[in-house]
Amino acid sequence: MPNRAPSIARQVREYLDADPVLADAIRSGVANHSAIARRVALDLGMTRREAVIAAVRRFPRGRGEAVREAGVRRILRKSRIETRTKVAAITLTLGSDVLHHLGDVVEELLDEGSLCRVIQVSRGTVVLVDEDSVGRVLRTLREAQVVRVRKGLVEVAVTSPESIEETPGLLRLLTGVLASQGINIVEALSCYTDTIFLLHHNDLSAAVSVLTKALV
Repeated sequence: MPNRAPSIARQVREYLDADPVLADAIRSGVANHSAIARRVALDLGMTRREAVIAAVRRFPRGRGEAVREAGVRRILRKSRIETRTKVAAITLTLGSDVLHHLGDVVEELLDEGSLCRVIQVSRGTVVLVDEDSVGRVLRTLREAQVVRVRKGLVEVAVTSPESIEETPGLLRLLTGVLASQGINIVEALSCYTDTIFLLHHNDLSAAVSVLTKALV
């Protein structure tokens, strides 16, 4: 006997399992089921739209996943959102001499209470500062050490209780919430109690709105 084609429910489940952004949006309750169903149906060539919508709504949530999400939700209810505009990201080449040259200006900015985050990555260093501080940073470096300068960015930080360090899944949920609204994340980092996103200025209002809903 010929093998039966997988059911619509199974195909939808496998599709969503392979797309963590959509899966997280459904689990977090911020997803538009009809919109997701249209996308799934189009990608899989399905014509029974109502069956696809039903399958999306029944997308499974395992007990372990539900327990983890409940923990994340408890953390979010105790979190707050802080924003900063006119942020710049300076990408620099890799090397100890770069960090050496940055030393004095980083100390000055921190002493002044200005934004200054230095992030070491595998292929270089990223420095986040206020746009007004870009010139001061660049003057300490050689031109060849500067890979790129991006201005017109905003920083959105979700500050949570210290128990966040023992609660997995917060960064995954928040990135999924932003992605579900088509918001591009320029940079993201999670350190101690802060989950920080660097976004384009035009996405600030939408990001704050959707993240605020996630904190309720």
